[in-house]
Amino acid sequence: MTSLTPELLDRIRSRAAGYDRDNTFFTEDLDELREAGYLTDRSVRQLASDQRLLAAHAPATALGINMHLVWIAVARILRERGDDSLGWVLSDAARGELFAFGISEPGNDLVLQDSLTTATALADGGYSFTGTKIFTSLSPAWTRLSIFGREGDTLIHGFLLRDDPGHRSLGDWDTLGQRATQSYTTVLEGAVIPADRIIRTLPVGPSADPFVFAIFAAFETLIAAVYAGIADRALELAVANVGRRTSLKNDGRAYSQDPDIRWRIADAALALDAVGPHIDSIAADVDGLVDHGLGWFRRLVGVKHHSTEVARHVVDQAIRVSGGSAYRADNELARLYRDVVAGMFHPSDPESVHATVAANLLGPVQ
Repeated sequence: MTSLTPELLDRIRSRAAGYDRDNTFFTEDLDELREAGYLTDRSVRQLASDQRLLAAHAPATALGINMHLVWIAVARILRERGDDSLGWVLSDAARGELFAFGISEPGNDLVLQDSLTTATALADGGYSFTGTKIFTSLSPAWTRLSIFGREGDTLIHGFLLRDDPGHRSLGDWDTLGQRATQSYTTVLEGAVIPADRIIRTLPVGPSADPFVFAIFAAFETLIAAVYAGIADRALELAVANVGRRTSLKNDGRAYSQDPDIRWRIADAALALDAVGPHIDSIAADVDGLVDHGLGWFRRLVGVKHHSTEVARHVVDQAIRVSGGSAYRADNELARLYRDVVAGMFHPSDPESVHATVAANLLGPVQ
């Protein structure tokens, strides 16, 4: 059962435009969601359902919270497969700690398979990290930041605490959309993570470690849910708009009676109808410990790609049927149009998706 009551969702929606306009963090939303118990452990299937609903009301809030919820899901996915190495993440989240990702780096298109951040081993078993992380969502509020770096042929993963020295945020988030996430650049300047917060050491390159699977499974599924929520709202607004708009050409009848407009609405709905079952089936398989073997990564990148591409199409159709008013900066559809574009930048990007699917079906390039 979700903690997202209609009253809470209405308040969250009422603040979304202001956060976007002022380019500010969703502080009030975060406070209310934490108070409602939204930031704690539950199944991936429930998380996806909740995030789709939240995104329909405030896309940037949902995307920002997603980064915390991904770590919740990673810890749960590992625990359900017999690995409790991140059980403390669930305990910390229950106490109100906020987790974020410091993974993306400028110029690193291998994402989790390599890092441009330098990790240096310390005598006590900890590591220091020097490098630059981008798109650090929840920058104003995180209390636990995952980072990783490279030492030789090894990738070192660990968590920084907010009060640890050696890191700073640049406060440089001024983007086309998803503005309330406040995903600053994070500079690491010898930031030290002690041995007890080093969570994985993995070889550079592809890895079969369950930790990597858990990150992909959680991230791709929940990202897909967020963009499906954006599409839900766009379709809802489109239906309402064509019912209100009238056509002088058609004797003052509503645009909802125009066959071309009706076709666009139906086209958007048909595309969106396929996304929900896709996300739900992937989430159910993750929760159900289904073994898809090497086919898992094809499925995971596929659901993210499917959802983000359909969401862009649905928002585009909604803009087309809603008339010139949708072009105003203060129109909700204009904000959704800007927010949905971000979907193409999240891993896995379209090129990586197609390479993954092709490799699964055809084998590696010779």
